Amino acid sequence: MKIYNVILSGGIGSRLWPLSRKQHPKQFLKLFSGKSLFELTAERNSSVVDEVMVVGNTDHIELSKKLLNDLALPQKFITETQARNTAAAIAFAALAVNPEDILIITPSDHLIQNQDNYDKAIKEAIDLAKKDFLVTFGVVPSKPETGYGYIEYEGKDVLSFREKPNTETAQEFLDRGTFLWNSGMFSFKAGVLLEELKKYQPEVFESCQETWKLSKDNIIDESSSLRIPSISIDYAVMERSKKIKVIPAHFRWNDLGSFESLYDYLRSSGH
Repeated sequence: MKIYNVILSGGIGSRLWPLSRKQHPKQFLKLFSGKSLFELTAERNSSVVDEVMVVGNTDHIELSKKLLNDLALPQKFITETQARNTAAAIAFAALAVNPEDILIITPSDHLIQNQDNYDKAIKEAIDLAKKDFLVTFGVVPSKPETGYGYIEYEGKDVLSFREKPNTETAQEFLDRGTFLWNSGMFSFKAGVLLEELKKYQPEVFESCQETWKLSKDNIIDESSSLRIPSISIDYAVMERSKKIKVIPAHFRWNDLGSFESLYDYLRSSGH
């Protein structure tokens, strides 16, 4: 059994345009003490994983390879020739490894502070993944944020997933204290994820499997991938599976999706 950090690097960070552009999206901008969010993501997970796997589009893969040059871990790169959302990207990662291998799925553009709490959450998630659960990370909210989805929880059980709320609802979620921000980070065995995808979205599963067989050298076959329904992993599996657990995470987390959040971060770090 191997543990992989699967870094999803498909986004173009359109809300940070013109700083972030199609050819040079926000996860590759060296704004954080001379490093990019992409590099920080790989480094953050390097102490707990055996290998890094990047799933990204044609524009991003070469940039990814350059940035990971100094990382002392084996690396795998899967090139998506068409953007088909996160269910397909994660399915390809799962098809590229053994069913018992554990995947830690992390977006490439999140900023996380407090490494000790982060490591603790990752270790908890790996333990649950070994028991065949699909694990999502919920961040304990610090304000009534309307830019994130929420997870209603009790202990480690997920009661419901909620769409991005309006300000009033977000404040209500915060007051109730039983809601977490949905971080878009996950952990599970590759085989368990594929089984659940097959169960709840057979069309996505079958078209991904077919496309993977036609792909060479981890470059996704373009014409076949156009037949894959474009759907997020949340809608496809997480909101429907009976095997979900959530880790309430006490690290500082920000997806830096807007200039406002970037400004707040830079100001708080004495920039």
